[in-house]
Amino acid sequence: MTFALLTGVVLAAQVALPLRIDRVAWLQGCWSLQDGDRTIEEQWLSPRADSMLGVGRTTRADRLIEYEMVLIRASGLQLAYEAHPSAQEPALFMSASIGERSIVFENLKHDFPQRIGYERPSADRLLAWIEGTQNGQTKRVEYPYSRVPCAGE
Repeated sequence: MTFALLTGVVLAAQVALPLRIDRVAWLQGCWSLQDGDRTIEEQWLSPRADSMLGVGRTTRADRLIEYEMVLIRASGLQLAYEAHPSAQEPALFMSASIGERSIVFENLKHDFPQRIGYERPSADRLLAWIEGTQNGQTKRVEYPYSRVPCAGE
């Protein structure tokens, strides 16, 4: 075989490999956003058993407003994002694009959002966002988090 043919075979084999959860290991840690008396927090556990668990909560003053539990797991050639928000039915989103420090999950059949994204622009910053169509209008909501110590650290 020639080098070009071997390279093509190797590249084809790499494309067909299942995605591993370590592709989003950069999410792990504790993140917080303060907006007046509203605090939004997310905590992501480190990858284990081809999965990551995340929890989030929104509080206003001393009152819990909402919470969410999320499981990201390997699912063949994609990563699955299983969202379990308070007061809503669970929803499943599949990875649509993955960068070195970014990922977008998508479920075009979901009411809102249809896309959930994360990007880590620096060691102490995480930008999370949701977007989609709501009432015929395109809507995007961003959550610019800062790294914070996890409870007990």
